[in-house]
Amino acid sequence: MAKDLSNYRKSYEKQELLESTCPENPMELFQRWFRNADESETVEETNAMNISTIGKDGFPKNRVVLLKKFTYEGFIFYTNYTSEKGKAIAENNNICLSFFWPALEQQIIIKGKAEKLAENLSDGYFESRPDGSKLGAWASNQSTVVSSRKALEDNLLALEKKYENKEIPRPKHWGGYLVKPISIEFWQGRPNRLHDRIRYSLQEDFSWKLERLAP
Repeated sequence: MAKDLSNYRKSYEKQELLESTCPENPMELFQRWFRNADESETVEETNAMNISTIGKDGFPKNRVVLLKKFTYEGFIFYTNYTSEKGKAIAENNNICLSFFWPALEQQIIIKGKAEKLAENLSDGYFESRPDGSKLGAWASNQSTVVSSRKALEDNLLALEKKYENKEIPRPKHWGGYLVKPISIEFWQGRPNRLHDRIRYSLQEDFSWKLERLAP
C-alpha cells in the first residue's frame, strides 16, 4: 500500500540569510557556508554535490559526485570523459550543480558552464590519488554495460599485476572539469515556508547582481 507523505513537515528555524550579510562575490559566501558545513559534526561528505546534465536523448540526468576544489573561478570535479556525463557535457556544457545540507537547512544551486581542465592539472590530481583509485579509473569503462561484477574485478586484478611496482599513468579519457558559474542561489530554510533565497547572477562586466527571490 502506498505511504501517505502529505503530513511530512518540518519547521526550518536554525538560521537566516539577509542581504546585509552577503558579500559582493558569491564565492565568498560559498566558502563561508562550505567551511561551516565542513566543520559541523552533523554533515557527512560536505563536498558531495548533485550534477545535472542534458543527455543526447533530451532528458536531464542527475547524479552525485564529489567536489574536489573550488576557487574564485569556479568548481572542480573529476570523472571519465567517455562516461554518460562526459558525453553529455561534450554536447551541451550547460550544467547545474547543487549542494544540500539538511542538518543546516541549507541548499546551494549553481548554474554554469563546464570545461575540461588543463592536462597538467588533471595529472597533478591523479598523482595524488591512492593506487586503488588510479587503477579503478583504468578498470572501469564508465557507464557501459558489463557482463558481471566478476568481469570488473578480473580486469582490476590484471591491472594490479601489470602495474605492480610501476607508476600508474593517468588515462587520457579521465580528468577534471571546471564549472564556471553564471548563477548561484543560496537557500536557507525559514519558518512558515518563507525561506530565504538569495540569487547572484553574473553580469556582462563580470560583477554579480544580487536579488532576493520569493520562496
